[in-house]
Amino acid sequence: MVFTTAGGGATQETGYEISNSLRFNDGDSPSLQFTPSSDSNEQTWTVSFWVKRGVIGTSSSQMIFASDTNYDEYVFCRFCGTEVTNKADMFQVFMVEPNAREGNVRTSRLFRDPSAWYHIVVRCDLTQSTAADRLRIYVNGVKETSFDTASYLNQNDDNVNWNSNVPQAIGHQKQASSVERHLDGYLSEFYNIDGTSLGPDSFGETNDNGVWVPKQYTGSFGTNGYFLEFKQTGTSANSSGMGADTSGNDHHWTPANLASFDVTTDTPTNNFCTMNPLATGSRGDFREGNSQVQTNVQGSVPYGQVEFGTFFVNKGKWYYEAKISSVGSGGKMGLGWNERYESGNYTNSHNNIGSNGNALYSHQGDIKIGSGSDFSTGVDSYTTNDIIGCAIDLDNNKVYWHKNGNYQDDPTPTPTSNDGRSLGTATYNNTWTPWVTKDDTNNNCNVKFNFGNPPYTNSSSQSDDNGYGDFEYDVPTGFYSLCSKNLAEYG
Repeated sequence: MVFTTAGGGATQETGYEISNSLRFNDGDSPSLQFTPSSDSNEQTWTVSFWVKRGVIGTSSSQMIFASDTNYDEYVFCRFCGTEVTNKADMFQVFMVEPNAREGNVRTSRLFRDPSAWYHIVVRCDLTQSTAADRLRIYVNGVKETSFDTASYLNQNDDNVNWNSNVPQAIGHQKQASSVERHLDGYLSEFYNIDGTSLGPDSFGETNDNGVWVPKQYTGSFGTNGYFLEFKQTGTSANSSGMGADTSGNDHHWTPANLASFDVTTDTPTNNFCTMNPLATGSRGDFREGNSQVQTNVQGSVPYGQVEFGTFFVNKGKWYYEAKISSVGSGGKMGLGWNERYESGNYTNSHNNIGSNGNALYSHQGDIKIGSGSDFSTGVDSYTTNDIIGCAIDLDNNKVYWHKNGNYQDDPTPTPTSNDGRSLGTATYNNTWTPWVTKDDTNNNCNVKFNFGNPPYTNSSSQSDDNGYGDFEYDVPTGFYSLCSKNLAEYG
């Protein structure tokens, strides 16, 4: 489906496919920047985009778009941080006119699902006589009507500095006080329509299954309008850049602190697994759109630490890779799969849910299934910069690992029915998710997860049999990346 609750799900097919998104890691201070060459319509405009959140509940607000706040009129759109007291993860559009006039619309609802793609439309028309019609917000095709706060600019105000000759930014806002705020997550299909107030049906539709899905926009863009599809990987403001405008207006954006691997295939029409900052017991440091995790062990409360994925599976054959940034001195670090807890939450335990609840390959060179003994025959240790392949076959109850392409316990490069480890009898519902564990009291590990969109550059680009994913090593025949299109077919 287009968006999921934690745990993933099947995709809903649509005739319109989105191929790319752009990943923003707030720790890198990323942004796209553009200044229109002339003023145009500041009263009437529409911004439409799809967004998938990364870190949730951050101290600093996460900016989606903004005009330059060094002027006395500006506009910005953001997910609120904890700096806005009791408002974290609300969605807000803030507009300032000269003479301290403000429009401030902030939703009552929270946006806290890191596995979901949200479609958001911000619709501005300051010519409207009804105040609430001057700024409207739609989420997944539905107009927002419940607000924590809602104030509007005067009718016919026209100095909010959007579509005017002042700097604009996506994924970033810098205030006159030099405070900078950045987005953490993914953006896809970013439209700005200059001079026209449009509803969400210009950009999406409800399919036969009742799911809101994207569709191709066919209208005018206006003088300063643009359409960013994030299909290119260049770092210049041109048609080969990641900020290329494909509307025909050639309003290309300049990327800052964004890398080629930040152009991903995680999109509203093919949603990929990431790691889950909201799983029970999670307290790690999540980065790179939740594809990089540093554990946060805290003595014996509880002993060790675990982090889990957003998708879970109970049939089929699945594969992901993990690149080690640090194993952390002391204790055991493990990668593999963990069975989803029957209550719908994940276990806080670092090493079992009963006897068969997890499967891990540790950096010390052993494999462990559930609470059983470690198996160490023919198993390599691993360390910084090694890439570990993690494969699970739930049709035959087997699990496999490779280190830098060399499968453990077996001399052949591809898993067969004669090797691998048996998962044993399922403890609960035989539903599994990726996980990392650090069995220690003081030392953390750091892992970059690749479910098909690595937060690093591969030297070799390999995909699964359906053509999905970008992996360093060959995906075994019949195994698939954890994305919604594959889940619809095999999960």
